[in-house]
Amino acid sequence: MRSLRSVVESSANALFKVMITHSRAVKSGTVTDIYLANNILNGYSRTQQFCLAHKLFDEMLNRDTVSWNTMIAGYVNRRNLEIAWEFLRSMRRSGFELDGYTFGSLLKGIASSRQCDVGLKVHSMIIKMGYAPNIYCGSALLDMYAKCERVEEAYVVFEHMPERNSVSWNAIIAGYVQVGDRGTAFWLFDCMEQDGVKPDDGTIAPLLTLLDDAEFYKSTMQIHGKSSKLGLEFSNTVCNATITSYSECGSIADAKKVFDSSFDTRDIVTWNSMLAAYLVHRKEELAYNLFKDMQRLGFEPDIYSYTSVVSACFEEARKNLGQSLHGLIIKRGLEQSGPISNALIAMYLKSNNKSMEEAINIFECLEFKDRVSWNSILTGLSQFGLSEDALKFFLHMRYMVVEFDHYTLSAVIRSCSDLATLQLGQQVHVLALKSGLESNEFVASSLIFMYAKCGIIEDSRKSFEENPKDSSITWNSIIFGYAQHGQGYVGLDLFFEMKKRKVKLDHITFVAVLTACSHIGLVEQACELLKCMESDYGITPRMEHYACAVDIYGRAGRLNEAKTLIGAMPFEPDAVVWKTFLGACRACGNIELASEVASHLLDIEPEEHCTYVLLSDMYGHLKRWDEKASIKRLMRERGVKKVPGWSWIEIKNEVHAFKAEDRSHPYWETIYFVLGGLMNEIKRIDFVANVDVFICDLEILDGHCDLNAEAFSSL
Repeated sequence: MRSLRSVVESSANALFKVMITHSRAVKSGTVTDIYLANNILNGYSRTQQFCLAHKLFDEMLNRDTVSWNTMIAGYVNRRNLEIAWEFLRSMRRSGFELDGYTFGSLLKGIASSRQCDVGLKVHSMIIKMGYAPNIYCGSALLDMYAKCERVEEAYVVFEHMPERNSVSWNAIIAGYVQVGDRGTAFWLFDCMEQDGVKPDDGTIAPLLTLLDDAEFYKSTMQIHGKSSKLGLEFSNTVCNATITSYSECGSIADAKKVFDSSFDTRDIVTWNSMLAAYLVHRKEELAYNLFKDMQRLGFEPDIYSYTSVVSACFEEARKNLGQSLHGLIIKRGLEQSGPISNALIAMYLKSNNKSMEEAINIFECLEFKDRVSWNSILTGLSQFGLSEDALKFFLHMRYMVVEFDHYTLSAVIRSCSDLATLQLGQQVHVLALKSGLESNEFVASSLIFMYAKCGIIEDSRKSFEENPKDSSITWNSIIFGYAQHGQGYVGLDLFFEMKKRKVKLDHITFVAVLTACSHIGLVEQACELLKCMESDYGITPRMEHYACAVDIYGRAGRLNEAKTLIGAMPFEPDAVVWKTFLGACRACGNIELASEVASHLLDIEPEEHCTYVLLSDMYGHLKRWDEKASIKRLMRERGVKKVPGWSWIEIKNEVHAFKAEDRSHPYWETIYFVLGGLMNEIKRIDFVANVDVFICDLEILDGHCDLNAEAFSSL
């Protein structure tokens, strides 16, 4: 593998040699020789010295077709099709005849830029000038149509070619591979062999990319055997594609055998292919060892290597490894690489909300922030409840004139949902309409959720009805919306309509339906649904489904059944399940069971303040002051502080936020004066007896949220 430095040095040496040759030709007067001048012109073009190439071209007293073709090919390779096209027009005006190489170079540029309309003009010129039978022109035309995904036109060109070589066959096969037509691609492969044309690595490698599922395992073995017979097993492109194909067909063992057999011919792509295979199969430890081995054997990881291995470090157990990789990236001077920094941001965001600061620091230090960078940080802020910060970042993104997409809008609308800022949410909705993204399933889902959270279920339904209904994403959101509005029966009707329309159900669908059942007390129906999820729908119940079922039993006061269900779960219950059960115990006043549940929660999340506050409140209600004091003391010993809950209201498109005993608002005196008047009015109408209970409930709910909604928003 050549390092970047060696490539740069090689290019500099090549340019130096061309300049020396040019100088000697000028000095000796041989620069007028058209053959020598064309060679110098080609040298400047290959080393990307277009100013020097242009100068020489303009000074040439004699030019031929080769001179023009060299300039056209140079600009095509530089991906500047407009200048190449201008050279073609000038070439024709100057009376020079175009040839197969002229058209071939130009069609190569058209294929790279996917400008099929320009390709049609060139095709017309080729036919008019009688170059249609030329194999070079025909193959270039074929490649152009194939890369523009116009396989029907490509096949017409292919059929009318009087002579076909391996390049022609590879181009037509690659075209059908690109559009995912597996049947036609393999039929053409058989025809190629029947036509007596020997397949090469350009034939085999694209076909292997189509074999990406367990059902194609035998086909992968057959193609692997065929490549071995053809002597292509050590070709890098074939080897790399074979590793990937075996991996995607489910056989990591076969992928490893191919990798091991390529010891003498591996390139960086081979290592990356095996690295990706391990990560796809959740063999993170083997992937990390491979990452170290490639460096030990002298292969410098590239952007793909780093992004792949960083993306596997989001679990808490691998957080230290992720930080080590971050250090290595800084040491190698790659922290300004957009894809690598984006992978690091995503890694820290996926770890937990305590890593949010590291993610923001990476984002702030990144000199060039692309759309992925912005979307990553916006999504992270939204998911961790930092919705106000997410909206501020979005405003900054708009100020920087960074192009947004459906991921951007989805995160921003979700932040509007969390803050219940209806006016701002409506403005983002207008932005989605103007950009044509309102029909995207993720944007539509977020809009449905936002209107429901803002209390306008009618607008939620309107957003649902105005968008395509072929995905479960929008259905899930509207079912959740009705469930949260206490209209569980409407949600269930939508679920049955969803099944009737044969929309593919997913695990979130069942969270939504179970929530709907919970909010209207359909205990038996919900439990039956949980039981038949796997047998009838092929969806294995997850933690969030059991949390919903526990909530259903708890709302019905059936604590023993909830406890039995938790004990029968096929995995250890997480904090959400225990919090749901603790809430049910509190609602039913079962302090003994609540204490037992709280002990589990304090082991799982010793830093979570809600458990302490809830338990302390229950002891207070029962006047068990010693237990209440011990909970308060435990909080102090562990350094746990009650996080104040915030309330907010949107007035004239401005959000006003408050917390208990807050005096930061400029009109706090007026607010407390009005609040005092309201409290006096409450006392006057004889609600004094309920005030204590009401205040205690506020303490519990302070900073707390509906568990099912929280479970859904984290999915």
